[in-house]
Amino acid sequence: MDGRIAGARIALGGVAPKPWRDLEAEMALVGATPGDAAFSEVADIMLAGATTRSGNAFKLELARRTIVAVLQELSGEGR
Repeated sequence: MDGRIAGARIALGGVAPKPWRDLEAEMALVGATPGDAAFSEVADIMLAGATTRSGNAFKLELARRTIVAVLQELSGEGR
């Protein structure tokens, strides 16, 4: 599909009682050109409703970086 993402399924495990799939993030990926901008946008979408508690705010940035890194690796854009 012209170097663009043709289809996507994305979920986070270990952050809720069951894997947390995000249809909005999947829609944002479809048709996007793989790269940091698209992957950062997806991470922002996935974590928009996330809340933290005292002492675990670092997990939000950890999740964000993990989402971007995994998408980079899967797309061949990894460093």
